[in-house]
Amino acid sequence: MSAARWPVSLQVVDGMSPHLVLRPLHRRDQSAWEALRRDNAAYLSRWEPTPPDGVVLRTGFGGYVRALNRDARAGTIVPFAVEVDGELAGQAHLFGVMRGSLLSGAAGYWVGQRFAGQGVATRALAALVDYALGPLGLHRVEVNIRPENEASLAVVAHLRLREEGVRERYLHIEGEWRDHRAFAITAEELAGQPAIQRWRALS
Repeated sequence: MSAARWPVSLQVVDGMSPHLVLRPLHRRDQSAWEALRRDNAAYLSRWEPTPPDGVVLRTGFGGYVRALNRDARAGTIVPFAVEVDGELAGQAHLFGVMRGSLLSGAAGYWVGQRFAGQGVATRALAALVDYALGPLGLHRVEVNIRPENEASLAVVAHLRLREEGVRERYLHIEGEWRDHRAFAITAEELAGQPAIQRWRALS
């Protein structure tokens, strides 16, 4: 299956509420995105990658959006904004997309604290998995999570992603190389059943 073209928007139609949309991040989102990041800085900082050399590149929001779209058109990432009932709530990305004999990508996601505990992250990841293993034509999606991140571990547990082990000193976060637990799912495991339906059927 050939790669789907960017930009892409996904209406999450799963019979659940609130209404969820995965769509490209736009420059007009700047105020909402900056407010969301500012209000959730302490909540998110524990889980987000940091540069080992301590040098943070500042491109501005417009540069950030341009870089996302450039890399998305090149096929190396799929960068969605997560919208809940019309409000920007977070992001869900597929990055490190590889073609050829691997056909794989890694998923990452975050939502603001106000949206946590409502199934938003679980549904967003399910939609991302379904898109990756369907229209995008990948075979495998992985998710790597710090052992201390109980909320994110609950997300992959809901979707029954298979645990593959621990990646020691995998990602630089908060000034240190942190271990991550690795989870994955392949097209064979879904067997044509949407990930969100798989979760609800096995609950």
